[in-house]
Amino acid sequence: MIPQGLILAQGGSSALGVLFVLVFIVAAIVALILFAVLISYAGLWVQAATSGAGVGFLDLIGMRLRKVSAHVIVQTRIQAVKAGLDVSTNQLETHYLAGGRVINVVRAMIAADKAKLSLPWDTACAIDLAGRDILDAVHTSVNPKVIDCPDPAKGKDTIDAVAQDGIQLRAKARITVRTNIARLIGGATEETIIARVGEGIVTTIGSSPSHKSVLENPDRISKTVLEKGLDAGTAFEILSVDIADVDVGENIGAKLQADQAAADAKRFQAEAEKRRAMAVAQEQEYKAEAQKSRALVVLAEAEVPKAIAEAFRKGNLGIFDYARLRNVQADTSMRASIAGEPTQGGQHGQ
Repeated sequence: MIPQGLILAQGGSSALGVLFVLVFIVAAIVALILFAVLISYAGLWVQAATSGAGVGFLDLIGMRLRKVSAHVIVQTRIQAVKAGLDVSTNQLETHYLAGGRVINVVRAMIAADKAKLSLPWDTACAIDLAGRDILDAVHTSVNPKVIDCPDPAKGKDTIDAVAQDGIQLRAKARITVRTNIARLIGGATEETIIARVGEGIVTTIGSSPSHKSVLENPDRISKTVLEKGLDAGTAFEILSVDIADVDVGENIGAKLQADQAAADAKRFQAEAEKRRAMAVAQEQEYKAEAQKSRALVVLAEAEVPKAIAEAFRKGNLGIFDYARLRNVQADTSMRASIAGEPTQGGQHGQ
């Protein structure tokens, strides 16, 4: 029979063994995880260390926890150090977490440094976060670019303006600009430059007394546009404005005069029609007045027989007097018939 103490001792040993196995398994898992982490970041750490752009191993692990691409940070850090720029890992991480394009910013700073342009880290980050392509801006600052005016992408090929003699001119211009990094933040874009130059071209052509003077000296447009300082408040500096082409368009002045003449003819015709209508209306009024007068005469003539009858009744008119009255009326009717005039009754004599 096995003693009870020995059984308890054997049970305690088994529990310790199981605990030891569990601890060993956990430790092995942790070791494997650490080994995997070391392996995944060992290459970056060695690469940074051998390039003179030391990045701490714990910093690499922290980047993973902060959801920062360690590969991007290490590569841009190496590029900056090799180019002689003092950009810390913390600055790179901060800009990355802000949603910036770290690679573009570092490359832009390297290009600016090589071109002897002043581009601090904070300024470069601000430009990048504003949505501007900082690398393209630096390239344009070093290597000026040409802008077409008007922009063919907008569906318009020429800028049309009319000289004082009424002839339309169609011009094309090419603007050479260079990026002004100091005004890149808050500065107007290429569309503003194109609009201002287009306005200057229209103003210059419109102020010319003749289209021939513009065709003879197209550089006059360039000089006038450049003198206006059209790049103020923009992110660019205008180096030159070159008139690529000037063509003669329509005779707008003659067309406007023809349209004006047609409009005047219609207006005069309308006024004449108005006067004719007024004359017709007045004539109708006169006819109405004449008819009214004739009606009054007829009414008055209708009273004559009544008066004669009344005179007969009262004895104021005799038969001989009436006969003489009829003779006078007959004589008057005959004379009116010969003259072709209407008689008192409104009828012509026979």
